[in-house]
Amino acid sequence: MERSAAEGAGPDPSGQAPAADTTRDDGGPGVPPAGPGAASEALRALASFGRRLLVLLPVYLAGAAGLSVGFVLFGLALYMGWRRVREGKEWSLRAARQLLDDEERITAKTLYMSHRELPAWVSFPDVEKAEWLNKIVAQVWPFLGQYMEKLLAETVAPAVRGANPHLQTFTFTRVELGEKPVRIIGVKVHPSQRKDQILLDLNVSYVGDLQIDVEVKKYFCKAGVKGMQLHGVLRVILEPLTGDLPIVGAVSMFFIKRPTLDINWTGMTNLLDIPGLSSLSDTMIMDSIAAFLVLPNRLLVPLVPDLQDVAQLRSPLPRGIIRIHLLAARGLSSKDKYVKGLIEGKSDPYALVRVGTQTFCSRVIDEELNPYWGETYEVIVHEVPGQEIEVEVFDKDPDKDDFLGRMKLDVGKVLQAGVLDEWFPLQGGQGQVHLRLEWLSLLPDAEKLDQVLQWNRGITSRPEPPSAAILVVYLDRAQDLPLKKGNKEPNPMVQLSVQDVTQESKATYSTNCPVWEEAFRFFLQDPQSQELDVQVKDDSRALTLGALTLPLARLLTASELTMDQWFQLSSSGPNSRLYMKLVMRILYLDASEVCFPPVPGARDLDSGSPQTGSSVDAPPRPYHTTPNSHFGTENVLRIHVLAAQDLIAKDRFLGGLVKGKSDPYVKLKVAGQSFRTRVVREDLNPRWNEVFEVIVTSIPGQELELEVFDKDVDKDDFLGRYRVSLTTVLNSGFLDEWLTLEDVPSGCLHLRLERLTPRPTAAELEEVLQVNSLIQTQKSAELAAALLSVYLERAEDLPLRKGTKPPNPYITLTVGETSYKTKTVSQTAAPVWEESASFLIKKPHAESLELQVRGEGTGTLGSISLPLSEVLQADQLCLDRWFALSNGQGQVLMRTQLGILVSQHSGVEAHSHSYSHSSSSLNEEPEALGGPAHTPSPVLEVRHRPTQGDSPSEAPIGPLGQVKLTVWYHSDEQKLISIIHSCRALRPNGRDLPDPYVSLLLLPDKNRVTKRKTSQKKRTLNPEFNERLEWELPLDGSLRRKLHVSVKSNSSFMSRERELLGKVQLDLAEIDLSQGAAQWYDLMDDKDRGSS
Repeated sequence: MERSAAEGAGPDPSGQAPAADTTRDDGGPGVPPAGPGAASEALRALASFGRRLLVLLPVYLAGAAGLSVGFVLFGLALYMGWRRVREGKEWSLRAARQLLDDEERITAKTLYMSHRELPAWVSFPDVEKAEWLNKIVAQVWPFLGQYMEKLLAETVAPAVRGANPHLQTFTFTRVELGEKPVRIIGVKVHPSQRKDQILLDLNVSYVGDLQIDVEVKKYFCKAGVKGMQLHGVLRVILEPLTGDLPIVGAVSMFFIKRPTLDINWTGMTNLLDIPGLSSLSDTMIMDSIAAFLVLPNRLLVPLVPDLQDVAQLRSPLPRGIIRIHLLAARGLSSKDKYVKGLIEGKSDPYALVRVGTQTFCSRVIDEELNPYWGETYEVIVHEVPGQEIEVEVFDKDPDKDDFLGRMKLDVGKVLQAGVLDEWFPLQGGQGQVHLRLEWLSLLPDAEKLDQVLQWNRGITSRPEPPSAAILVVYLDRAQDLPLKKGNKEPNPMVQLSVQDVTQESKATYSTNCPVWEEAFRFFLQDPQSQELDVQVKDDSRALTLGALTLPLARLLTASELTMDQWFQLSSSGPNSRLYMKLVMRILYLDASEVCFPPVPGARDLDSGSPQTGSSVDAPPRPYHTTPNSHFGTENVLRIHVLAAQDLIAKDRFLGGLVKGKSDPYVKLKVAGQSFRTRVVREDLNPRWNEVFEVIVTSIPGQELELEVFDKDVDKDDFLGRYRVSLTTVLNSGFLDEWLTLEDVPSGCLHLRLERLTPRPTAAELEEVLQVNSLIQTQKSAELAAALLSVYLERAEDLPLRKGTKPPNPYITLTVGETSYKTKTVSQTAAPVWEESASFLIKKPHAESLELQVRGEGTGTLGSISLPLSEVLQADQLCLDRWFALSNGQGQVLMRTQLGILVSQHSGVEAHSHSYSHSSSSLNEEPEALGGPAHTPSPVLEVRHRPTQGDSPSEAPIGPLGQVKLTVWYHSDEQKLISIIHSCRALRPNGRDLPDPYVSLLLLPDKNRVTKRKTSQKKRTLNPEFNERLEWELPLDGSLRRKLHVSVKSNSSFMSRERELLGKVQLDLAEIDLSQGAAQWYDLMDDKDRGSS
């Protein structure tokens, strides 16, 4: 036979010379082999010829069966893939064996390699070589092989044969561990916090020539393994240490992370080396190993009889819980490409968070290089040191997700810090990820439970609410479970549920006194009200053998929150019972890391008397800020870029012979900020209709610079510019003009500018929000409703570095995606900044101001989260006081004030405080004021005054109810617009409430081009829509139409039929579209009912 490549890969590890080949008689040159040698050569040649004929057999069979040649090609591709995977595994085995056989020589030869390619004892000084241990393992290895052969033949094989009737002829035909033993590459001993425990980390590498063959004779099926690689870090814990021999009570072993695995298959399992199946099979085997030997699972070997707390050793309590706040990322790389890579897009990032076998996936943020997730996860930490927090960021794609970067952090650093709030750089990519990591200690009493529950109520957490406790259930055994029909022994398993989380035990076969010895862990949001539900079932899940419901409040009164006893099962036999140990621990964030919410009435730190214990010579502590006279005097400039006319044509085709048009866009520069409109393709009279907002001051000499360009592939062409003095706009408050572009022969730009002055009252906020939604253009960002001004004066009592050194503090302010950073004050725990910042606020009720005090090189010193809803409730929309930091140490003196941005040209007047928030009494009257160029253009106004039919008390409602509409013509956008506000007092048909929606059609056209409809509201007679529907029509075309409005409901879940609840038809020629008003219309009946 030919020698395999594996046999010639390296020297014999035993150090002996290879044995002589007795099958060949090597004579001198030219001397033919004699006797048996010649026959052997002829036999090998014949076998080689036969193998080649066998390759051609599929081709012959395909031709004989009349099959397509595609089947042959597919089979050939499958074979080539299998061959490639197979050769790759064999090469990997040969390389690994060569490395292990002569580790020192190869290590010395390749010292230039990276640390990840070197053994652990070279890379890490605290990892030691253990050649003495490898020599012991090498000597024990043959005897371990004998034990494995006996174990598989006498224990495993009978169990497999009994598990399935089809495997009754299952047997191990060959069990050899080979001559390559497991090698310990390095050993690290950890200093343990407990004196009765020894922690060892063994860097294990197994590149074995083992061969295990199995056979199912009934089906003539043979399979097996020939060669395997396994690499990983195995933690060995020797505990408890006792005063009697053998000193060590038990040995626990487990892999902290999943080991890497590579298997060479033989027989029928050769099919597992087919591409696709190879990775799938290895993953399934790794899942089986993880369920047995990867945290939180561990292998326990007791060394002394009658060892106490075996269950506690097999599944010890977690060391703690880490609450991971995945906040955001910034500066990610762009992976999306368009037009074959010519156009660079952004990325659609999401993050994977892993701690051991616990994995969480964030939501995908589309088209964003600085995503904000704001998600929170809670992970169980079993081992410190050793476990790591790993965050991987990917770009979501339809085929394969692109890798954007990774960060890793040992959980020991979180334990040491208590709270870590940092931007961590991503390795293997660019950018940073923002994490807040909190270490939650496990308390064995319920003294602080109410405090924890109160704190959790103030935390906004998604996708799950924060947990207040953890429950560990040690499921030991059951006794005298009922038998199945026919007095057959059951195969019992257990389902344990807390709220909507269910976990299952393994099944034990053919016994009514099962022993499981498993542990289960549950997070609890409120232990005072939750219950543990236990169901003992047969493995078919159809037969319930017993049940138990345990209120977890019983644990709160137990000693050390622990119950260790027998529990009687209900719906079971009279003597059926279950033995469990229940342990609850309260999750507590140390008070030095967080400040729990104070009781109501004690919020203001400045409400008490001056602090005692201060020096007589020290200046008195200020109670309020003293900003300069310019603070809070900023205005907001709203820039509306509407259109342009008569721009220059810059595009040329066929070498300039054919004149095209331009693809114009506008660049704006003002107050140190830049904006840019979208590109309008092939248009010399483009319409942008985009709105931008910027915070401006009254400093003289400021200008708004506008430049128009033609978008090209290489360099954009200049189409003109114009500069507007901000002093003129800030003094007049409003500007609406066509501006003649400079430095070009032709072209003008239609621009509308408005100064918005903040008002310190919240009475008009709802009106402003509604006006913003009505005048919002589709191409612009959401308009601001308020301006937030923040003045940071000083801080006191900041925590010291390493207990003695003062920090170098600075502050970051964040609202939404906008941030501001103060200067850094050197080495002081009482810094003075005296800086101010302003932010545009879109939704004051929902947004919050996030403040972080940080020290250069020391991380976060404390933080404040201030909901802007609190500022809205304050007098004059202003809070000016000391704010306590969340870490319980340190305070910040700060002033925050809001100003509502009321547009004077939208008709929202200060005296309209009688505005009702009820949808049934909205009194809007949008108006559009037309005019020629160089005069104020149409602006939607919302005036709140009583209109006929607007109040239910003034006009009766028709028998079918009413619908409220606003219809007007928007001359800027050249669109007919209708806002569907709401319906009221709809008439139900039948017992069930309808699911109404509104359908609109422009008559006389009845096709789908003019059809519009709102979303559907579920089970209501008074639906609120507040949806805007549009038609691109000229004004004269709109006046020739009739608007047909139908209120409909789904007839049934499976039917396309729609039930007509009422209709109304409006003749647009009879409506003044320039004076649109919100109006209630009575719905009329219609006997013709059909599908919409």
